Amino acid sequence: MELKHLRAFVTLAEELHFGRAAQRLAIVQPALSMQIKALESWLGVRLLDRNRHSVSLTEVGQLFLEEARVTLHQAQHCADVARGLGRGESGRVRLGFVSSVLPQLLPTLIRAAHQRFPGIALELKDMPGPDQIHALKNGQLDFGLLRLPAPHAGVQTRVVLQESIVVALPRDHPLLDHQVIDVDALAQWPVLVLARRYAAGFHDGVMRAIAEQGSRLEVADELGEFTTMLALVSAGLGIGLLPHLAASALPPNVVSRPLRLGNYRAATGLAWTSLDTAVKSTVFELMRELFFIHGQADSVAV
Repeated sequence: MELKHLRAFVTLAEELHFGRAAQRLAIVQPALSMQIKALESWLGVRLLDRNRHSVSLTEVGQLFLEEARVTLHQAQHCADVARGLGRGESGRVRLGFVSSVLPQLLPTLIRAAHQRFPGIALELKDMPGPDQIHALKNGQLDFGLLRLPAPHAGVQTRVVLQESIVVALPRDHPLLDHQVIDVDALAQWPVLVLARRYAAGFHDGVMRAIAEQGSRLEVADELGEFTTMLALVSAGLGIGLLPHLAASALPPNVVSRPLRLGNYRAATGLAWTSLDTAVKSTVFELMRELFFIHGQADSVAV
C-alpha cells in the first residue's frame, strides 16, 4: 500500500465518480481504477461498489475512509515537520536565563517567537550565570542570557541589554530625600550586593565603578538573587544595589533611587557555543533583530 493509493481512494470516496476523481488527482481514469484495484487487492477487501452508473462505499469502505484520512493527515504533518526542521522553523531550543531578565527580555522573545515561528518550542531554564556556562559547554543549553562580562573558553557572547544601577531602600530610609544618590552617600550604610560567585563580571564592574568614584562600601552581605536582596531590604537589614530592571517589581515597602555611577552600565548578554542547527540559527537571528545593541561586537573567549 502506498500513499498514492490512499489519496486515490479518499478522493474517489469524496466524489463517488471516477471521472471527477481522476480530474482532481490529475491522472487518467484507467490509472485511478488500477490504483483502487491494487489497494483492494492488497487489503483483501472490497471498499467500493461500482457499476456502469454509480459508485458507492461498502461498509468496510466507510470505516476505512476515516482511517485513510487520518493516515494522510499524519503523513502531511510528518512532511511539514521535516521541512520546518530543515528551514529552522521548528524544533526545540533550550534557553537559560537569570531571573532579572524576566521583566523585559523574555516576554519580548517569547511573544516574537510564538508569532513568527510557532513550530519552535523554547525550553526555558532559570539558572545562575556560572551554571549556564557549564551547561553550554556540556551541550545541555543552546543559549544563555546572563550577566556580562563572562569570559570562558569557547563561549561567545553578545550584549543585549545595558542598565543603570539603582539603590533599593526601605520606605522610611533617610536616603529617600535624594532624587539621585551619590556613591559617597552609601558609605555609612550596610549595603547588600550580588555575590561574585554568581556573576563575577557584574560584581567586579559595580565595585570598580564605585572605587573610581573614590568611595568604598560597607558590604553587609553578598547574595545569590536580587529577589533575596529585596526581601532583606524590605526587612530593614540593609540597602541594595541592583540593575534598573531588576527593581521593576519591588516589595510594597521598598523604593528605588538612581545611583550616580558615571558612565557605568550593567550588561546582560546572550551566550552560545555554536550555531550548528537550523533552528539555533533562526532563534539567534531573531534575538539579533530584537535585542543586539548596535555597535557591540561579538566576542569569543579563547
